[in-house]
Amino acid sequence: MCNLVVVHSVTDATVDQVFHALADVTRRDILRRAAVAELSVSRLAEAYPMSFAAVQKHVAVLQRAGLVTKERRGRERLVRTDPDALRRAREALDALESAWSGRVDRMSGLLAEEGGQPAGPRNGRRHDDRHGAPQQSPHGSNGATDGGQDPHGDQDPYGIHDPHDERTRQ
Repeated sequence: MCNLVVVHSVTDATVDQVFHALADVTRRDILRRAAVAELSVSRLAEAYPMSFAAVQKHVAVLQRAGLVTKERRGRERLVRTDPDALRRAREALDALESAWSGRVDRMSGLLAEEGGQPAGPRNGRRHDDRHGAPQQSPHGSNGATDGGQDPHGDQDPYGIHDPHDERTRQ
């Protein structure tokens, strides 16, 4: 059986662009800020210890990846997060998780059959055979995210924490 996943016919190049854009902490913060309110690039630049041109380049990377849109209003160009693009990125991650979870489950089943151990469902814990004890997954008890809550209980609709905000710094 083959796990073939197609997410809205998105090409690998598009997925690569999106995850390249999301790989930078400043760009993730720009996404978070632009999801809350439409902000001009100048207003965004005020929040970072870098030049206006550097922030403008970050916004351009996000725009090429389709994660934000820019709209001219008067003299300003307002930046807005595209929630559909973030949903597609989440779906791509979900598809990868599903494919790999299925592979791990199948390998666990095969190993259990060979070793005479019953195969149990995955519960976010991995087994370390050298010590014979289950080890906590590096992603928490079940590998899930915090459901859109930052560590301080504030709602964050996209699960993107603000690295420049003392309350959410991890």
